[in-house]
Amino acid sequence: MAKIFIDPGHGGSDPGAVGNGIQEKDITLRISTMIRDMLVSEYEDVTVRMSRTSDETVSLSERSNAANAWGADYYVSVHVNAGGGTGFESYVYSGTGAPTTTYQTAVHNRVISLSNWDDRGKKKANFHVLRETNMPAILTENGFIDNATDANKLKSASFLSTLARGHTEGIAEAFNLNKRETGGSGDLYKVQIGAFRNKANADSLAEQARRDGLDAAVLFRDNMYKVQIGAFANRANAEAMEDRAKEAGYATIILTES
Repeated sequence: MAKIFIDPGHGGSDPGAVGNGIQEKDITLRISTMIRDMLVSEYEDVTVRMSRTSDETVSLSERSNAANAWGADYYVSVHVNAGGGTGFESYVYSGTGAPTTTYQTAVHNRVISLSNWDDRGKKKANFHVLRETNMPAILTENGFIDNATDANKLKSASFLSTLARGHTEGIAEAFNLNKRETGGSGDLYKVQIGAFRNKANADSLAEQARRDGLDAAVLFRDNMYKVQIGAFANRANAEAMEDRAKEAGYATIILTES
């Protein structure tokens, strides 16, 4: 089972880079959530945790400590650039070699191939989340928020999905993940353990579920904060997750989305 830790850069009181009417913290969360959903719904033998699943403040040490405590196999930190320029670049920790650089190449090349963005290169740096994590780690810089052309792309849901797809397929290549059997229905089966009007209640349930080893996420849909612990292309996998949650004492429901 590959354990992938996804880190949407910034959040809460730290907006990150700002430009052209958008904020880095929002873009990174959208891309990261898409990566998570693509991985868990489309690939076998992979589990995902995120440093944040909403607009919350999380320190750098909290991010790296969470990944280390979980024993992640790969750390993926998603960012947006600023300061002049255009295109995509990625970073690993200075002085590292394989498999870190091998994983970097897989993710970097796939994002470039799908996005057709300018390739700013595979680089190395002394960033905290690359230095303080115990597993191979990558930090990606997805376009320049202060470049109008790049920013317009980052405002497009379809382009964000393309960036997420590049990350996802790169991770799948790096860890030799196998595609799930879909059975040809095209349905996505989502396991939900709660729905609330009050976000604090949803966050509390999600945190408890994470302590119980479930990869919970809070999603705002249909004017409700919903706590989801998985999305699967195969209903049997969703039912297995449902059984696991029920054994831990949670009330569950499987929702089908075509």
